[in-house]
Parts: sequence; C-alpha cells; structure tokens
Amino acid sequence: MTESKIMLVCAAGMSTSLLVQKMKDAASAQGITTQIFATASSDADEKLASEKPDVLMLGPQVAFLLKDFQAKANIPVKVIKMQDYGMMNGEKVLADALDTIKTAQ
Repeated sequence: MTESKIMLVCAAGMSTSLLVQKMKDAASAQGITTQIFATASSDADEKLASEKPDVLMLGPQVAFLLKDFQAKANIPVKVIKMQDYGMMNGEKVLADALDTIKTAQ
C-alpha cells in the first residue's frame, strides 16, 4: 500500500493536533507509513487543494460541514466518532481513516 495522507479538520485546529500526534504514534507502533495533519475548517479548502489528502476526517464539532465537503472534495469524507475524538483514541481514528481509504479504492 502506498503512503496515505490523512487530513483532519476541526473548528480551530487546536484540539485536533493532539489527536494527530496520537494517530502518528499509533501508525508508528504498527509500522504504518502515513502523513497525518490537521487544519482549521477555515483553511480546509486551501489545504485540500495543496496537500491532496486521500481522506478527510471531520472533527465532531464541524460535522455540519460533511455534506459541503462531500460535494466539493473528490475523496472520502467522514466524521470522526464522538467517543473516539473525546477519548483522543488515535488508534481507532487511524484505523477508521485507513479503512475509509481502502473502501474507496
């Protein structure tokens, strides 16, 4: 599997940066090579264009943007489960993102 690129979007980009680190730690522990980064919803369109991620994961606080992003992004878009986000469960969010990419291919 080629290296996947996972983009997380949240309201301001702050809380999600902790989740990104936990996802990177989980990927590293499992020997998975991936790029994971977070951005604020206000910068998401620009990042989508410049970074070309394989999947877009929305934080629960911006779940209302789902249909908007599904309409304009030609990649899978999914909302992170509230429980996984709240618990900062990087392993589960990483698995969910990778499964979403695999399913879309």
